[in-house]
This record gives sequence, structure tokens and C-alpha cells, in this order.
Amino acid sequence: MTYVTTAALPPLDEAAYSKRRRQQGRLEDVTSFWFLLPILAIFVVLFLVPLVQTAYYSLTDFNGYSMDMHFVGLSNYQKVFSDPSTLQGLGFTLLYAITVMIGVTVIAIPLAVALNQKFVGCNFVRSVFFFFSVPSLAIMGMVWKYIFSPMKTGVVNSVLSVFGLGPIPWLSNNGLAKFCVIFIAIWAQIGWHATLYLAFLQAIPADLYEQATVDGANAWQKFAHITLPQLMPGIVTSTFLLMSGGLKVYDLPYTMTKGGPGYSTYPVTQSIIQQGIGQSQYGVGSALAVLFFIATGIVVFLQMGISNLISRRFQ
Repeated sequence: MTYVTTAALPPLDEAAYSKRRRQQGRLEDVTSFWFLLPILAIFVVLFLVPLVQTAYYSLTDFNGYSMDMHFVGLSNYQKVFSDPSTLQGLGFTLLYAITVMIGVTVIAIPLAVALNQKFVGCNFVRSVFFFFSVPSLAIMGMVWKYIFSPMKTGVVNSVLSVFGLGPIPWLSNNGLAKFCVIFIAIWAQIGWHATLYLAFLQAIPADLYEQATVDGANAWQKFAHITLPQLMPGIVTSTFLLMSGGLKVYDLPYTMTKGGPGYSTYPVTQSIIQQGIGQSQYGVGSALAVLFFIATGIVVFLQMGISNLISRRFQ
């Protein structure tokens, strides 16, 4: 058997080693740049360029057809703040986003905990809850528009008539229409977010619960001190997706109520499309889009900051 001692090894050339490391680092930087270049190009073409164009059009009287436009300054922004339909749409959008985020989170976490238990047919039950999130919200809106129809022929009103109850104006009353739209949004998204939480629950080490059982912790103490802290990354991700998706909602309110009755379920996105395309006021629509982009960024960053603070509190 042959042994190699350290004395037989050649001396380390630190200068050559450092040079080789620098060359390798530069090669990795060049490789990373070429990998990121297509993503950067897509970002510039599909996001940055339209954003700059929208900001420019918001300062003009562009109507979407003629390129003979004139600079009008901030007059489009003044029209946005003086339009009652836009202000109502902003109020409904914030109500929708915040209520759906809270409602889905409050229901999806206990549902995920229940689905994480071992019982007969657990996989089938999990798939059933996840199935409701597969169809798009636009399809859900068209189906539930018929179910919540304020006419006597509506599904819910037909069932109520069996018990001698009169037809309820589900989608023709301002408050009930808001309730129906938000209810369907929560119902349709619970399954997907419960599946997200279920993935985080299954990653929690079982040793933590076993040690808590030995220490005499009850079910609530296990949830509060083990399950909830371990779920914080999932909560941050889920609430971010719900908030960002809720702020740009369009399909569900439009297919269910067309934004009515009045402007009670009129989201900001519908207002942007209606004014920019429907009324050929691209300048006003662009101004509203710029303001909505800024407001959405502020709300999402605040939500992420609060979520991160809560997450660090549980660490």
C-alpha cells in the first residue's frame, strides 16, 4: 500500500489559484447574463414599454384611433377623481380584495388542517375541494348568475319558493350583489389555497408534535405554537396571491352582474376597459391605469411588509 504525505504535494500557487477563480467567476457571470437576457427582453417588451406608453397617453387626449393627439397635462387625472363611477369602483375593488383575502385565509387554514388528517377517502376529499378551483372565475360567474338569479326561476329562489318564501333580489340589490360576488370568489378559491397550506403542513416534522404531546400540549397549543408558525411562509404566499389577484379582478363581477346594479360591483379594471375602449377615451383610461398601478403597488407592498413582520414574530 502506498501512502502520500503532504510533503509530496506540490506547493499551492495562490496567485494562479486566484486568477483561475476570477476567470471562472467571469465565465459564470457571462453565462448567467445570456440566460437572463430572454427574460429581460420579455419584461421590457411586454411590461416596461407598455407602462411607459400608458404613462405618456395619460397626459394626452389620445382616442385610440387617430395619432393626432395633444398634450393635456393632468386634466385626465382630474377627470378620474371627479368621476363617481371610478370612485365607487375603487371602493368595491378594495372591499373585494381585502374581504376575499381574509375570508379565504380564515377558512382555508382549518380546512387544510382537517384534510391533513388520515381518514378513509382522504385523497378523494382533497381532490373534490381542489376541483372547485379548476374552472375559471368567468365560468363560475356565468353559472352562479343563473343560480342567484333574482327571478322566480332562479335556482335559489326556486328552492325558497318551496318553503313559501318570496323571491330575493340577489343580484339586483346593491348589498346582496356585493355579497354574492364576494361569496363566490371565496368559495371558488378555498380549495386551491387549502391545497397550498396542505403542502406546507405535510412538510412539518412529526417530531415537533410528538415532543409537544410528551410535554402535555393540547390541540390548540400545538396549532398556535407549531402549526401556525410553520405555516407563515405559506400564509405570506397565499395572501400575496389573493391580494394581487383581488385588486385586478374583472371576470367574476363582469360575468355575474356586469358591474351592477348601478356601480355597486364595478371593479377598477372594468372602468379602465370601459373608458379606454368602450368610450374611446384612452387618455382617461390610461390615467386611471397609472393610478391603479401605483395604488396596487402600495397596497401589495404594505401587505407584504405586514406579513413579513408577522412572520418574523412567529420565528
